[in-house]
Amino acid sequence: QRECTQKKTFTSWINSILAKHTPPYIISDLYTDIQQGHLLLDLLEVLSGQHLPREKGFNTFQCRSNIENALTFLKSRSLKLINIHVADIIEGKPSIVLGLIWTIIFHFHIEELARTLACTYNQPSLDSSSAVDSSPKASRSAKKSAKIKERWKMSATKALLLWAKEQCSLHGSVSVTDFKSSWRSGLAFLAIIQTLRPGLVDLEKAKARSNKENLKEAFRIAELELNIPRLLEPEDVDIVNPDEKSIMTYVAQFLQYSKNLPESEEDMQEKVREAMGWLAAQEKKLAKLLMETENETYYQKYKEMMSFMETFNQEKTPFLPVLSSKRSEAELSEGQQQMREEWDKVISQINKWKAKLDQMLPSPLDSIEAWLQEVERLQAEDLPDLQDPFKAMSVFREIIVIFKGLMDCFDSHLDTLQSFKNEDEKSMPLVLPEKLEEMKRRFSNIRSTNPSTFLEYHYGLCSAIANEVKLKLNIWDVKYGAKESVESLLENW
Repeated sequence: QRECTQKKTFTSWINSILAKHTPPYIISDLYTDIQQGHLLLDLLEVLSGQHLPREKGFNTFQCRSNIENALTFLKSRSLKLINIHVADIIEGKPSIVLGLIWTIIFHFHIEELARTLACTYNQPSLDSSSAVDSSPKASRSAKKSAKIKERWKMSATKALLLWAKEQCSLHGSVSVTDFKSSWRSGLAFLAIIQTLRPGLVDLEKAKARSNKENLKEAFRIAELELNIPRLLEPEDVDIVNPDEKSIMTYVAQFLQYSKNLPESEEDMQEKVREAMGWLAAQEKKLAKLLMETENETYYQKYKEMMSFMETFNQEKTPFLPVLSSKRSEAELSEGQQQMREEWDKVISQINKWKAKLDQMLPSPLDSIEAWLQEVERLQAEDLPDLQDPFKAMSVFREIIVIFKGLMDCFDSHLDTLQSFKNEDEKSMPLVLPEKLEEMKRRFSNIRSTNPSTFLEYHYGLCSAIANEVKLKLNIWDVKYGAKESVESLLENW
């Protein structure tokens, strides 16, 4: 019964995601359709917004390769895939396939939604990305990362349950304590609908109806009025022990709907006040930390910075929606403008701290760091857009010479980094091992992007030459009768 419900729910959920795929399509049998690997890759591409490598064919080797690519991508996001093997997916083993899909649903759907509730319910948040692209990355040991991940997993479930309780608490006697029997009567679904869209439901009438009637009504209204896909049927929920994962998947759809509702000005102002308070606390914390570590060693300073950034990146997640508002300056309220200024100020202070620490690296790491930053700056720069083709040719030639000169030092700098003896005369570490690993990763990134960078520069140069040639050819369309003007033209060529 449980396996059958999960298969039906997960298939419907997948189809709701694949409706956003280009072109959109649906699956009919999860266990069979997953075996070729294309379904997994399509699903992950829509959810992540990334393009994943794949084999286009459907023979055994290509199917295996596609499934491996999908599993590799999931592992790269620190997901635990216990006892999930390629061979089991190719065979369409129900328990393995359902376990894999649940992992994807929980990570990409439920966890992502629950993050937005972390602030409201004071749950720990998990976000390992840096504050801005140029700010230091909070690296951590794999063991610690796994612990935090597990803690957040429990918190995501709890946050979703607390959200559901909150929606139902507005309607008196509707109680929610779990993702199982609490939903059997259908009243919890109807209560949430009534909170999100007042007037669609008559809860007093619902209390006099049967479980199946209420569930049928809730699913119908959710599909027609809220555009929430019908992932469940009444008979899936009106049983002694309904499937927890299927109900969580469906309830998360209502949370998703609530997130898409326009926010009131009062709610926005409250979030801005909370963000301002948090930013002020971060600024004080940062200033105190800089003062306390003034006379510390480079090793200790960098260690403190990493600890600060780890906490900063965890705590900032609930505030990201309001901090990263897409509104233009003109559309922002005075409070939002102040908040944006405070955010920029804190980020600027963090980046200055990071730059100062990079300059304090012991020799020869300081020069290697400066080299890395210069190469990364060149690789990140957009191609110059110059109207004058002759000037563009000159600029591109200059950039290519500079870039080639920098890349000539690649091997020697990498050898120096790899052979660096990380200890002082007292056999104490000079630099945190995480910093050395970060520098090595940056070398790998430069190596992988180097060919494409050169190609872009040469493409720019060739385009400039082509434009110059076109201009000259257009000039030749004009008739020149005098010998002097033709000689002058040839000289210019």
